[in-house]
Amino acid sequence: MIDPHDLAVHATSRRIFLRRSLPAVAATCGLLALRPRIRAEGDQPAAPRGEPRFGFTTYQWGQDWDVPTLLQNLQKAQVWGTELRTSSGYAHQVELTLSADERREVRKRFADSPIQLVGLATGERFDWPDPEKLKSAIENAKGFLKLSHDLGSSGIRVFPNQFHPDIPRDKTIAQIAQALRELGPSAADYGQEVRLEAHGSAGELTTIAAIMEQCPHPQVRVKLNSDNRDVADFAQRFNLVRDRLGQTLHLHNLKETSFPYALQTKLLVEIGWTGWALLEVSDKVPDRVQALIEQREIWEQLVARARRGK
Repeated sequence: MIDPHDLAVHATSRRIFLRRSLPAVAATCGLLALRPRIRAEGDQPAAPRGEPRFGFTTYQWGQDWDVPTLLQNLQKAQVWGTELRTSSGYAHQVELTLSADERREVRKRFADSPIQLVGLATGERFDWPDPEKLKSAIENAKGFLKLSHDLGSSGIRVFPNQFHPDIPRDKTIAQIAQALRELGPSAADYGQEVRLEAHGSAGELTTIAAIMEQCPHPQVRVKLNSDNRDVADFAQRFNLVRDRLGQTLHLHNLKETSFPYALQTKLLVEIGWTGWALLEVSDKVPDRVQALIEQREIWEQLVARARRGK
């Protein structure tokens, strides 16, 4: 039998130990909280919850970077997501013609790096008056959906593109929507998004909204393009498509003041959009990596202001 006196002594000793130890533990925890986390080189920082992320599309600044060079340069710039432009002879050589082994190799290179492949920017367009060209564009887009899946990416960019002089606009809008409806099931099968970019004369957000009304498939989404045509009443135009936004959009030179980047960022933060804002630029600069760092820093300032409601 345990002596009650021994229990009382033990309890008293334990309370004294805790009183003496807790301040030291608290001090240690405080020091640990204040100590900055040492991040390994190439370790990707997590984006704050509910916050859009900054990425890069190869377009022109990355057109001559093969995959290893692209990954190296993006790590230097601390840019953690990228989209590959296809069908234009880019140095990365990620195209429909990749074999199964080559696809696995590209996927592994990204998986072994901190850089996330977030999309393929195809040049496929669905405004073609020629039925055979339209059919080819749809079939190519299906091929790119599989390629994106095989590479571990999440979606493809496509174009509505343009209106044609002798074809009623409503007919072109209906044709584009029909092409997207054909792609929706394939996108769902591969776990992908079809991202219709606001590009070309058929790419104003008012037109994009009209197209999306005729294509309710959940895997077909809108890709904003930070286009000056939509500056007038931008918030209203944004609201036309806000519920159909995909997980990527395009930014251009953030130093330019003609487009309301601060307003767009604020609207994105307000709706909790956590996709990738991908820099797409063609400006001639002496050092593209350094210029990319500068653009990222401007973006981070925009997001910080948007979080503060400014």
